Amino acid sequence: MKKKLLFLAGVIILSSVSSGCAIMDKARMADRLKRDLAECRGQLEAVKEEKDSELERAKRELMRTLGKELGDYKAKLEMTERGLVITFLAEIFFDSGKDVILTDGKPVLQKVAQVLNKDVPDSKVAIEGHTDTDPIKYSGWKSNWELSSARALAVLHYFQDDAKVSPQRLSISGYGEYRPVAANDTVQNKRKNRRVEIVILPSALAKVKPERKN
Repeated sequence: MKKKLLFLAGVIILSSVSSGCAIMDKARMADRLKRDLAECRGQLEAVKEEKDSELERAKRELMRTLGKELGDYKAKLEMTERGLVITFLAEIFFDSGKDVILTDGKPVLQKVAQVLNKDVPDSKVAIEGHTDTDPIKYSGWKSNWELSSARALAVLHYFQDDAKVSPQRLSISGYGEYRPVAANDTVQNKRKNRRVEIVILPSALAKVKPERKN
C-alpha cells in the first residue's frame, strides 16, 4: 500500500512538473511572439516614416522651385492619402484645344522632373488630364476624353524623352470633364477645371488610389 501511494505521489509530481513546463513554454512562446510583433510594427513604422519624409522633402523642394507658379495661383501642392499631388492649370502647358507643350511650360516640367529624379527616385508618378465641360467644336478631338488623355500623354513623353524620368515609373489617365474641382458655371471655375495633375506616390505603392468623393 505504501509503495502504491509513493508511486501515485511520483506520478502527481511528474504531472505537475510537466504541466508547469508546458505553461512556461507557452509563456515563453507568447513573449517571443509579442517581441516579434513589436519588432515588425517598429519596422513598418520606420518604413512609413521614411516614405512620408521622402514626399515631405519633395514637397518642400517643389515649393521652393515652383514659387512663381504657386504665387500666381497657377499651381498647387497638396499632400493627400494618394500621395503628393501637384496641380497645374492647363494654360501653363497648352494652348486652348491643343496637346503640344508650350515652350514656356517646359522649364516648369523640368523643375518637377528634377525633384522626381533626385528626391523621390523610387516613386511611381501618375499624370492626370482634366478639362472643363465645354464641348469640343474646332480643335478636331472627338471629345474631352481624348483631349485630356493626349495632354497627360504629352507630359509623360516630356518626362521620359526630355527629362529622363524612367518610363517604368510613369502612367497616365484622362478624366475629361468628369472630375471637376469647381462648378463649371463661370469662366474662372472652368479655368480651374482645365488642369494637369501629377501625383507622386509613396514608393511602396504601385498605383494611384481612387479619389474619395464626399
